[in-house]
Amino acid sequence: MSVISKLLERIVAKQLTGYLQSADLLPQLQSGFRSGHSAETAVLRVLSDIMTTVDGGDVAALFLLDLSVAFDTVDHNILCRCLQTSVGLTGSVLRWFTTYLQGRPQYVRRSLMKSFVTMLVCGVPQGSVLGPILFLLYTADLIALIERHGFCPRLYADDSQVYGSCRPSAIADFQLRLSACIDDIASWIRANRLQLNTSKTDLLWCTTARRQHQLPSTALRVGDDFVRPSTSVGDLGIYLDADLSMRDMSSGL
Repeated sequence: MSVISKLLERIVAKQLTGYLQSADLLPQLQSGFRSGHSAETAVLRVLSDIMTTVDGGDVAALFLLDLSVAFDTVDHNILCRCLQTSVGLTGSVLRWFTTYLQGRPQYVRRSLMKSFVTMLVCGVPQGSVLGPILFLLYTADLIALIERHGFCPRLYADDSQVYGSCRPSAIADFQLRLSACIDDIASWIRANRLQLNTSKTDLLWCTTARRQHQLPSTALRVGDDFVRPSTSVGDLGIYLDADLSMRDMSSGL
C-alpha cells in the first residue's frame, strides 16, 4: 500500500508542479525544493546583492528568520484555503487535497506500549513527495509581504532572508522601515499558526571596514523579543561578517 501511495503522490506532484509552472504560480524567490535552485544559489544571490550595495557606499542589513518545526505546524484549514484562493484549485482536485491532508491518525509506540490515537489538524506528512511543494505554497504570501515594505526576500524552505540597503545618512529611517517589516512578518507568522524561533533569528549590518562605526548597535524588536545585531552570522552554511571579509568562514575551514 505504501508503494502505491508513493506512486500516486508522485503522479499528483508532477501534475501540480506542471500546473504551477504553466500558470507562473511557483514562488520565484523561494529556492527550496526547486529544480535548479539550492542553498548555495540562495545565499550567493544574497551575498552578491549585499556586496554590490556596500561597494557603492551603502549600508546593508540582513535579517535571518528561523521557524520552529515549520513543516509540523502547517494548519490544514489555512493550507486548503490557500490552495483554493491563491492557487486556484477547485472541485474534485481541492477535495482530493483536503482528504489527503485531513483525517490522519497519529500515535506513539514504544516497545509494546502505545499512546492514544489522535487526529492531526496540522503538519504536512513527513517524508512525503507532496509535503515540500505544499509548504512552499503555504508560505508564498510571505514573499509579497516583504516586498511591499521595500525589502528583498530570499527563502530556502523554512529559512527566510530579508535584506535591504540605504545611504549612511538614512539609517534611522531605514531602521524604522525594517522594524515595521519584521513586525508584519511576525504577525503573519502568528496568523498562519507558524512559530518564529527568535533564539535562532539573527540581524547583521554590513558596510566597508572604514564605515563600521556608523553601523547601528541597538536591538530590533521581533514580536515579544529583541534581537541585537551580530558581528557575524551563519546563513545556510556560509558565515558572513559585518565588513564581508569572510574571516569567520576562513577560520572555520
